[in-house]
Amino acid sequence: MDFIPSLPVFLAFSLALLLLAITPGPDMTLWISRSLRDGRAIGLMTLAGTSFGISIHTMLVAFGISALIVASPTAFMLLKTGGAAYLLWLALQAVRHGSNFVIKADGDAVVSKRGAFLNGLWVNLLNPKVIIFFMTFLPQFVTATDPDVTGKLIFLGLWSIILSLPIGIGIVYGADFMSSWLQTNRKVLRGIDYTFAGVFSIFAVKIFMTQSK
Repeated sequence: MDFIPSLPVFLAFSLALLLLAITPGPDMTLWISRSLRDGRAIGLMTLAGTSFGISIHTMLVAFGISALIVASPTAFMLLKTGGAAYLLWLALQAVRHGSNFVIKADGDAVVSKRGAFLNGLWVNLLNPKVIIFFMTFLPQFVTATDPDVTGKLIFLGLWSIILSLPIGIGIVYGADFMSSWLQTNRKVLRGIDYTFAGVFSIFAVKIFMTQSK
């Protein structure tokens, strides 16, 4: 069990993570957007996609690949351009089709579960801020000379998913609870579409302006 940090380090990491989990970002915005428009199942699949993205980021940091991406100006530019473009595409979809993404009468969502999972995955993976964050946040809780540093980084990254998951599920259920009321208030729902489009656009600009150093 050498990959488990000491109790003080573990508790400090968990507290910091809980604070970060309730901080709004592209992932949370996408969970709420999908849950409101497409229902709980789609929201949960979107959450699963972003969580899987975190596990990939964890492995990239643990094995030093993220550092190579950030160190390469070309790779970093491609990453943040792709991430910004994808968020702008989501903003456009929210404006063009947002209120039409509702649950069908037979219970089948317009957006597939696979599509929702991939939406969550790409939003998370194409966010260079997540790479930089994981490169700067996780290493604070390990020692570079520790022979088990890779195992501890992986443990902390996976624990971040486990600890944040109940919060994400609560957000999805809360948004789904509101969706029934919103379906009978189409003007409010349309206003939310434009709000999410604006939020996605802001995040797109912030991602594109992200610097590697």
